[in-house]
Amino acid sequence: MTETVPMFPLNTVLFPGISVPLHVFEDRYRALVHELLRIEDPAERLFGSVAIREGYEVGERGGQSVHRVGCLLQLTDVERNDDGTFDIVAVGRGRLRLEALETSGPFLAGQVDVLADPEEHVDPRISERARLTFEEYRTLLSQIRGDSVLEGDLPRDATYLSWSLAATCLLTLQDRQALLEAESASVRLAMVGELLRGEISAMTALPSLPATQVARTGWSPN
Repeated sequence: MTETVPMFPLNTVLFPGISVPLHVFEDRYRALVHELLRIEDPAERLFGSVAIREGYEVGERGGQSVHRVGCLLQLTDVERNDDGTFDIVAVGRGRLRLEALETSGPFLAGQVDVLADPEEHVDPRISERARLTFEEYRTLLSQIRGDSVLEGDLPRDATYLSWSLAATCLLTLQDRQALLEAESASVRLAMVGELLRGEISAMTALPSLPATQVARTGWSPN
């Protein structure tokens, strides 16, 4: 079923189950936040985000080429600043497919279909293999940077584990988008394991590179 939601394109890929802080300063996105705050039920304060292929998060409308599969988010925390900007926190609630983007209103709006992962039993060996690969990746990255990184416990649930690993690992936007578009948790876990093994091989082969060069991707500054 297609529905209309406000849209907030970003220069990164967001994932279900993951919290993201955003500093909102551009007029159209401030208008988006104002619109969400008019909704009485906090659970209904939903908007979408898709990753930008080409273009910028700020600037003229219509100047962006975006991916079609993105994340449906719920606004969970808002701080109003004296200069009219907002600092917000949103949590990913699911995936969406963008069918059309409307740019004529005070903020971007998308015609979207909400996507659901199929119900499946994930082989525990797939989850454990991905978990162990991530632990190896985290240990090696910490050694290169000389400090603990990517700290925290991992979820036991296979679906949440797949989203957590996809969001946490320092991967390219293209790799993150492929993980978001993966058809199931088991496929996603296998993909992220393969990607991490590639990152481990690169870090092992190039130990003299600064950690900022080895870890090739970061979060969007917005």
